[in-house]
Amino acid sequence: ATAGPPAATTTATNGGATKSNLYNPTSRQPYRQPYNRRHHHRPRRNYCCCCCFWTILIILILALLVAIAGSILYVLYRPHRPSFTLASLRIHRLNLTTTADSASSHLSTLFNLTLSSKNPNSHLTFTYDPFTLSCVTSNNDVFIGNGTLPAFISNSKNETTFKGVVITTSSDLDADTVNNLRPDLKKKNGIPLKIEMDTKVTVKMDGLKSKKVGIRVTCDDIKGTVPKGKSPSVANVSGSKCKVDLRIKIWKWTF
Repeated sequence: ATAGPPAATTTATNGGATKSNLYNPTSRQPYRQPYNRRHHHRPRRNYCCCCCFWTILIILILALLVAIAGSILYVLYRPHRPSFTLASLRIHRLNLTTTADSASSHLSTLFNLTLSSKNPNSHLTFTYDPFTLSCVTSNNDVFIGNGTLPAFISNSKNETTFKGVVITTSSDLDADTVNNLRPDLKKKNGIPLKIEMDTKVTVKMDGLKSKKVGIRVTCDDIKGTVPKGKSPSVANVSGSKCKVDLRIKIWKWTF
């Protein structure tokens, strides 16, 4: 048998043999940069950042406009809180009786007071709901009595006075409450008392009207004495000051 035809070779012009074009598995492949999928998230991330930026900017602009409007209203109208004054307080009855075996104690009180409310504003009108009054001791907040005040409207530069406002109670006290109250009744300079009034108010300014807001009026530094006989005793209210605070209710808590 004869061998096949010899393999053909090519000769370069310079006399050398050329390299074969056969595949060499050991040869290094050219480097190719891997495909990165994160490049597809850049437009979405930029969109979110842009939305956040414009949202924050709009909120800041609105807050600035509200502050400017509030400043303008304050300069034009000069709003002030309403003021309350406790003109007088008479104690007709303040009795603490205890049974012989000291098993129970009973408190009976009857107060008569005069209150006034003043609106110092020229362009504001206050509309008050009925007031709930309560009288307690300043030291231990022992309940002395409660009462009510009718609803009323306080127009601009107006003063409203209520006479004959009654605060009374007839209740049984426990031993701890009696122990806190009895030393105050024996004080020579008078019983330190405090009156708290709770209500809701609506403020009207020209054509604008607010929602109802809770307020508490606290009149402190009252010195009362136990009446002797049938004549009522007059409490010392010369140093009393009434403070008006907002009462904001969030769910179950009131601030």
